[in-house]
Amino acid sequence: MIIRGGQFALVIFRNNFVTLYRLNVCMSGSATSCEECLLIHPSCAWCAQEDFGQVRTLNSRCDFSQNLLKRGCNAPFIENPRSGISLLRSKPLSSKGSGVTQYDVIQIYPQKISLSLRPGDQTSFEVQVRPVEDYPVDLYYLMDLSLSMKDDLDTIRNLGTKLAEEMRKLTSNFRLGFGSFVDKNISPFSYTAPKYQDNPCNGYKLFPNCVPTFGFRHLLSLTDKVDRFNEEVQKQMVSRNRDAPEGGFDAILQAAVCKEKIGWRKEAYHLLVFATDDVPHLALDGRLGGLVYPHDGQCHLNDKNEYSAANKMDYPSLALLGEKLAENNIFLIFAVTKRHYVLYKNLTALIPGTTVEILDQDSKNIIQLIVNAYNNIRSKVELSVWDHPEDLNLAFTATCQDGQPLTGLRKCADLKIGDTVSFNVTVDARGCPPKGTSKSFTIRPVGFKDHLEVSVDYRCDCSCTDFTQTNSSRCNSAGTYSCGMCGCEPGHLGARCECEEGEVNHQYLSACREAEGKQVCSGRGECSCNQCLCYESEFGKIYGTFCECDDFSCARHKGILCSGHGECHCGECKCHAGYIGDNCNCSTETTSCVSDDGKICSGRGSCVCGRCQCTEPGAFGDTCEKCPTCPDACGTKRECIECRLFNSGRLADNQTCQRMCKDEIITVETLKTDDSNTVQCVYKTENDCVMKFTYSEHASGQSVLTALKEPECAVAPDAKTVLLAVVGSILLMGIVLLALWKLVITIHDRREFARFQSARSRALNWQLTVHSRGLKQLDFD
Repeated sequence: MIIRGGQFALVIFRNNFVTLYRLNVCMSGSATSCEECLLIHPSCAWCAQEDFGQVRTLNSRCDFSQNLLKRGCNAPFIENPRSGISLLRSKPLSSKGSGVTQYDVIQIYPQKISLSLRPGDQTSFEVQVRPVEDYPVDLYYLMDLSLSMKDDLDTIRNLGTKLAEEMRKLTSNFRLGFGSFVDKNISPFSYTAPKYQDNPCNGYKLFPNCVPTFGFRHLLSLTDKVDRFNEEVQKQMVSRNRDAPEGGFDAILQAAVCKEKIGWRKEAYHLLVFATDDVPHLALDGRLGGLVYPHDGQCHLNDKNEYSAANKMDYPSLALLGEKLAENNIFLIFAVTKRHYVLYKNLTALIPGTTVEILDQDSKNIIQLIVNAYNNIRSKVELSVWDHPEDLNLAFTATCQDGQPLTGLRKCADLKIGDTVSFNVTVDARGCPPKGTSKSFTIRPVGFKDHLEVSVDYRCDCSCTDFTQTNSSRCNSAGTYSCGMCGCEPGHLGARCECEEGEVNHQYLSACREAEGKQVCSGRGECSCNQCLCYESEFGKIYGTFCECDDFSCARHKGILCSGHGECHCGECKCHAGYIGDNCNCSTETTSCVSDDGKICSGRGSCVCGRCQCTEPGAFGDTCEKCPTCPDACGTKRECIECRLFNSGRLADNQTCQRMCKDEIITVETLKTDDSNTVQCVYKTENDCVMKFTYSEHASGQSVLTALKEPECAVAPDAKTVLLAVVGSILLMGIVLLALWKLVITIHDRREFARFQSARSRALNWQLTVHSRGLKQLDFD
C-alpha cells in the first residue's frame, strides 16, 4: 500500500503492468464548502463552477484537481491554493567584518522572507550562513573574587595587555571589560554577624583582611584601552562567603541584560568569560535565605554599578539564563577548574551557545583558554528559532563542508573562517488560525546579531467567496450562492433550494424507495425533490435510480476487487478476456504452465487457472520441473550431464542445452554416495563406460547435479605383464617343489641315521656285557 498525495493506493503487479487502485481522501471528507475541502488534504481542490457535477450525486465538488478537470470543471473555477515563499530582503553575504563597512556586514542569507502556507502543504527555503573574517569582538571578563580565587587574581593583574595582543591576531577590533562576583550577602550564603559586615575574613588567620561580600559588581565597561583593564584588576581584593557554591549566575544574567552599562556593541561577537573554582547556586537555592520571588530577568545595577536586587530575588534558572544570553547574542565561556569540569560540561547542553574550558588552579592558562574557546566558537554554526508559532512544524537539514545533507540537524562544526554552510528549512502549517491572523518567527545563528525574519500568512480562504450572493436567484431567492453551491435558508431543500420542508411526506419519499419496506435511496443517498442524490464514497462510485449499485462491492481475491482482472458492475465482476470465475481470479492461459521441455507442467501435473498443480508424487516447482524421486529423474538430468560436460547427447544436437539445462553442475574426482537426500544415478555411455552422478534439491529450490569429471571405463590387461606374471608363477612353483623335495629327503635321511645310531648303540652295549661276564669267570676260576 502506498500513501501519496492524499490517495491511499493499492498497487497490483500483473504481467509486467501496474494497476493502481486509489481511495479518494478528498471525497471521503464529505466537505460541504470550499474552506472545508481545503482543510481535508493539501492535494484537495474545489470546483466553483455553477453547472459542475453529476445531477444525481452529492458532494462531488471536492476532489483532486486533475479529477475535477476530467469531470468537466474548467481550470479558472478550480480553487487549489498552494504554499509559496517570497524574498523580501536578500543582501549578499559579506566576506570581511571590520573596517568602514562593519555596520553593513551580512552573515546570513536571506534576511527577510514571507511564507504563504496552506495547511498540510509543505514548503522549503534555504538559509546560508558565513562567519566573516576579522569580525569585531567584545569580551567581558567576569571573575569569582571569593577567597579561594586569591592566587588567580594575582595572576591576571596584567591579563589585559597579553590578552589583547593574542586577540588582535584574530581580529583588529577588540574591546575588553571586567566585572566580579561573590554571593548574596545573606545567611546562610555569607557571614552576616556584625563583626563580619566590613571584613568577612575577620578572625581568619590565613588571610585576615578582605572586602565586604557582594553579589555582582560591574567594574569596567567594554573598552579598547586595555591598560584600564589592568588598572582596574590591580585595585581589586578578594572577599569571602560562607558556603561553597557561588552567586555567579546572578552576575552572568546582569552582564547579559545590562547591555548599555556593559557596553555591548550590536556589530560584534559578544564573549562572556566566567572564571570560577566552584559550583554555582541555582534557582530555588535562594529560598534557603527566604528569597521567594523568582528572578525577573531585568537589569538591576544601581549608580555604583552593583547588583541591587541580590538580596531580594532568587537566583536565575538555567532556562532564564539561556534565554537572556541568546536574546543578547552572547557566547558564554565557562573557565573552571578540572574538578568541576563535568558539572559545567553538562550545563552547556542546557544553555545554547556555551562552551567550557579547564582553568589552571592559578589561572596561568587563561589567555590560551580564551583563545581556544574563541576558535571553538567560531568553528561552529548552530541555528535557533525564536517566537516559534505552535501551529507550525519546522524541520532542518544541514549541509556542511562535506556537501552531504544531514537530516534533522541544524548545526555544523569544524568550520574555517569564511566557510559558507547552508540549511534547508521545511515549514508545514497544521491548521488555520482565525481569519486575518498573521504570524512570524525568527531564525538566528546562536551568538550572531544577524537573523532571518520570517512572516507567515495562511492560505485557508477561497477566492470564490468574494463573489458570494445572498438571496440569489440561482438559489430561487431562498439561499446564499457561494463557490458554485447554494446554502439554503431554513425550511428549504434541494441543490437550488427548490423544495420546501413541508412537501416532504410518505408519498414523496416512496418515490425514492426501490420497494416497500426498503430504505430511502438504499441508505446510500438523500431523497431530494422526488429523486435520489447518491453519496460519493471514498471506495468508488454509487449510482442507480435508488443508489442500489456501486463499483466496489464485488467479490475479491486476496483483498483485490475482481482480482484486478475485471470490472465491478452493480455487484458483479465482469472479467477481462482470458479470465473467468466469480472474482476473475482464474486465468485461461496455459503459457505460464509450459516447462522448458515444452510440456504442460513437465508432464507431471495439470494447468489450473494459469498455475501448475503437480500430480506426480514428489514433483514441485512452478512447472513441476523438480522431482528428485520421480522414476524419470535420472533420465531427464542425464541429458543435461551429457550436453553440459561432454557436448554430446540429444540436447547437444539441437542447440537447446543452455536453454533447458540451467541446473548447477559440480564435477568431482570421487562421488559421495552416503547422502540420503540425494538421488544416485548411473548410466552407460556409448563407449561402454559407466557415468555416475547425484541429483539433489537445495532449500532455495535450486537443483544441483554432482558428477564425476570422467566416466569410469574398464582397462585391458598388458601382455608383457601377463607373461612375466606366468613365468614368475612357474618359477615360484618350481622353487617351492624343490624346497619340499629337499625337506622330505632331509627328514628321511635323519630318520635313517637315527635308526643306525640306535642299532650301533645296542651292539656296543652287548659286546660290553659279554666282555664283563668273561672277566668275572676268570676271577672265579
